[in-house]
Amino acid sequence: MKPLRECRDALVSELLRRPASADFSNDPLRPILASMLAGRAMDEGILPATLGLSADDFAQLWRAFFPGPQLRLENGATEDIPELGDMIQLLLDYRGSAEPHCAWVARIVAVGCAGRDHLWQDLGLANRGELSTLMQVAFPALAALNSGDMKWKKFLYRHYCQRDGIYVCPAPSCGECADYAKCFAPEE
Repeated sequence: MKPLRECRDALVSELLRRPASADFSNDPLRPILASMLAGRAMDEGILPATLGLSADDFAQLWRAFFPGPQLRLENGATEDIPELGDMIQLLLDYRGSAEPHCAWVARIVAVGCAGRDHLWQDLGLANRGELSTLMQVAFPALAALNSGDMKWKKFLYRHYCQRDGIYVCPAPSCGECADYAKCFAPEE
């Protein structure tokens, strides 16, 4: 039996071998989305089977990036958060392109913020570096503001709260996180 990492890598490779539509074949988000889908297929993260998108948007994303048979994806343990719309809008305000897939990615990331782990884990990604790449590609101006390399969920919530004048604002899962002391230590 293959170790989980090898299975994940094989799924990502299989997705990336598919001929994407011309507009998306070299898109730098394609490998990140492949990793996210592989994670969801392996029951990693909290996203629903449509990654938080409507069924129509998910079908469009799939056809654009990975045409062919869909992976079998199960629903994760996502929760509703009252600030979902505000988080989507924050990300949309910083998106690097008006392309529809940037709006899809904004929604996916915002839905991932409802999880109880680090954002890269809640999104089903393989590592934090993949999330950093996603943020730099999809939301470059916002990513540039994270000059202290703050954990992404904490950074997004802090930015959201500062923008809206909210002064006490931990991310929804901070109190339960094993890295709480690291995230909320003084920043240098």
